[in-house]
Amino acid sequence: MPSTRHSPLRILPLLALLATLLLPVGVALAPSAAAAPAAAAPVRVMPLGDSITGSPGCWRALLWNRLQDAGHTDIDFVGTLGHQGCAQPHDGDNEGHGGELVTNVADQNLLPGRLAATLPDIVVMHFGTNDVWSGIAPDRILAAYTKLVGQMRVGNPDIKVLVAQLIPMNPSGCAGCPQRVVDFNARIPDWARATSTTRSPVTVVDQWRGFDTATDTYDGVHPSASGDEKIAARWYPALAALLEADPGGPGDPGDPGDPADPPACRASFRAVSAWQGGYQGEVTVTNASASSVPGWTATVVPADGARLTQVWNGTFSTAADGTATVTNAAWNGTLAPGASATFGLIVSAPATAGTPAATVTCTARATSS
Repeated sequence: MPSTRHSPLRILPLLALLATLLLPVGVALAPSAAAAPAAAAPVRVMPLGDSITGSPGCWRALLWNRLQDAGHTDIDFVGTLGHQGCAQPHDGDNEGHGGELVTNVADQNLLPGRLAATLPDIVVMHFGTNDVWSGIAPDRILAAYTKLVGQMRVGNPDIKVLVAQLIPMNPSGCAGCPQRVVDFNARIPDWARATSTTRSPVTVVDQWRGFDTATDTYDGVHPSASGDEKIAARWYPALAALLEADPGGPGDPGDPGDPADPPACRASFRAVSAWQGGYQGEVTVTNASASSVPGWTATVVPADGARLTQVWNGTFSTAADGTATVTNAAWNGTLAPGASATFGLIVSAPATAGTPAATVTCTARATSS
């Protein structure tokens, strides 16, 4: 009967085989080196609007590169559209659709699909020029704004919105457009204050002041190279402040609903009477802030090459280009919150001038501390 005792020569190969089979398991179970921390997701910024935002979009390129140069490299411009003609290197994704009306985007529910495809954290919105051009009432445009912000918050309750007071507009064939932009812009800060929340702030950025359609556009509407520079420069501090997430630090865009560089003031123009070669008008200046102001200054730019020749209830000076600056009189400068002052004016106009119109803005002086 064969012996059942195992030979040492047969046991050793078996142990070697078991060691070989177990070795990978031991390696797999050994502690591994600490994994590198995952990189933070970039902040997704959607430029939203019409052709002023979209094509060619060189203000977006300037803004992108300025942010990069300042160290904001953790950003991603997003949109369902790509580069639209600007030759400068930049992240060209955007949501600037030429010819679109913000009221149509709201009425046709076009935005939710675009949001779902891009998932923005911040929206930079200059939208409504075509609506103003078309004579759509400010109430309806602001209702569209409200609907769009609500749709943004459905996908991202923490979304941040920067909304522009529109750049000036003076297209041929629309004598009323310059004042329509002024009237609409005057409504935006109050709308923003009512719409903003702590979790999802809406911040107004004044793109109107300091922008000249004669030099900063190539057709009275769309920005030229100098216009692109001004638009990017106005967006930059407000957007950089959101990216830095430092509400109290330098470059803070202000409290939600307040303009990033705001005059606490609204101005409106009304033609009183007209005749061949001129007209009489009045400008009403309103304190739009929550505190009293000690004085104000208004800027009046008559349309069609007209010029101010006389002002009462204020003092004025006129620049070479026809821009008039009117300062309050001694007795009507102090305005309580919501209070107004009105000054009258006489304008000399060319025989070819259309309906009396003027672009008016104002700034309120801060109370000395």
